[in-house]
Amino acid sequence: MNEIEVVGAEAVATGGAVDAAAPVAVDPKDRPWLFGLLIAPSAAVANGVVQGGVLAYLLSQQGVGSAGQSHLIALLGIPTWLYFAWSPITDFFVKRRTWLLAGGLLAAVMMGAAFHQPQLSSRMCVALMFVSACCSQLVVSSCGGMMGAMRSEGSRRVAGSFYQAGSMGIGALAAWVLVWESSRVSHDALGLTAAGLIGIPALFSLAAPKQETVATGTLAATFERVWREFKETFWRKEALPYIGCMTFPMASGAAVGLLPGVAQQFHVGGDSVAWMNGLAGGLLMAAGSGVMVAVRVRMRASVLYMVVALINCAALAVLWLGPLGAATYYTGVTLYLFTTGACYAMFTAVVLEFLGDSGKSGSTRYSIINSLGNLPVQYMLLVDGWGGEKWGGRGLAGSEAVVGAVGAVVLLAMLLWMQPGKKSEPAASV
Repeated sequence: MNEIEVVGAEAVATGGAVDAAAPVAVDPKDRPWLFGLLIAPSAAVANGVVQGGVLAYLLSQQGVGSAGQSHLIALLGIPTWLYFAWSPITDFFVKRRTWLLAGGLLAAVMMGAAFHQPQLSSRMCVALMFVSACCSQLVVSSCGGMMGAMRSEGSRRVAGSFYQAGSMGIGALAAWVLVWESSRVSHDALGLTAAGLIGIPALFSLAAPKQETVATGTLAATFERVWREFKETFWRKEALPYIGCMTFPMASGAAVGLLPGVAQQFHVGGDSVAWMNGLAGGLLMAAGSGVMVAVRVRMRASVLYMVVALINCAALAVLWLGPLGAATYYTGVTLYLFTTGACYAMFTAVVLEFLGDSGKSGSTRYSIINSLGNLPVQYMLLVDGWGGEKWGGRGLAGSEAVVGAVGAVVLLAMLLWMQPGKKSEPAASV
C-alpha cells in the first residue's frame, strides 16, 4: 500500500480540532516552503494554460471566437472540481510524492502533445489537454495528502500559504512566458516550453519531506480504517462550520474575472486592465498568500480565515463606495487581489484543519473538501453579475462585499460558539 502517515494522531482523534492556545510553531523538517514549488505543475496547467488566458489567446489567433473559447475553457476546467473522483488513487500503491511526480510528468507530456496538433480546437488536441488537466490534479491531491501529514499546525499554515502563492504566482508567470513566446517561436517550440513549465517542477517531488509508513494489514482492515477516518472528519457536529467555510460566499474571489469588464466605468483603459488583472494581478495574489506565512497568531485557522475574509470585503468596499475614477479602480483592485490571495492561503489552512491527520485517506478527503470550495465561486459569479447588471461596477463590488460579509459574520459567530472542547485521547492504531 501507500506511504501513510501515522494515524491515531490527535488530529484524527479530534477530527481536526485545533487548540487555539497552542503555539503556531513551524517544524523545519517539514520544509513547508517546498509546497510552493510542488504545486507548480498544476499551476502551469490550470492557472497558466487553461484559465490564465494562454489558450484563449492562442485560439483567437486561430480564428476561434469568444463563444468557442469559453466552451473549451469550461470543458478543460471540469477536472478542477471533479478530481475527487480519481484522487483516491494517490492514497494507495506508491508514495504520494511518486504520484505527484507521475502526475506532473504525464501532464507535461500530454500538454506537449496537444500543442503539437495543428489546430488547438481539434478534438485530439482538446482530448490531450483534458487528460493533461486530469493528470495535473493528481499533483493537487498528492500535495493535500502530504500537507495533511504534517504534525505542526504552524507548518500546515505556512505550507498552505506557499502552496497558494506558488499556484497563483507560477500560473501567472507561466501564462506570461507562453503568451510572450507565442509570437517569437514555432508552435512546436511553444509546446516544449509548456511541457517544461509543467514537467520540470515535478522533479521537486524528489525533495518532498519523508513521511512515515503505517501498515494496515488486510484489505478489510484498510477499508475499516478509511471508513473510520471519513466518519471522524465528516460525521460530527464540529464539521458543520467547516463545511460552511467551504460553501459560504465570503472570499470566493469571484470578482477577479469580472472586474476587467467594468474597468471602463472607472475610466481605465485596456492596456492598464491587461497589466493590472494579468501578470501583476497574479503576483499580487501570490504576494497576499505569501504574507500569511508571517502571520503566527494563536488563533484557529478557521477563525483567522473569517477575519481575513472581512478585510477582503472591506477592500471591495473601496470599489463599491469610492468615486468612479481610475484611482479608485487601481486602489480597490490592488487591495482586493492582495487580500483574495491571503484568503486563498487561509482557505487551504482551513481545509487542512478540517482534514486533520492524513491517515490512509488524506488525499481523498482533501480533494473532497477542496472541491467544495468551488461552489461559492460559481454562485457568486451569478450574484456579482446580477449586481453589475443592476447597478454597474459599483454594484458588482457591493454585491460581493455585502453577501460575503454577511456570510463571514454568520460563520465567525458559529465558529466562536462551537469552540472545540478538550482534546480526546489519541485513537489506537489499527
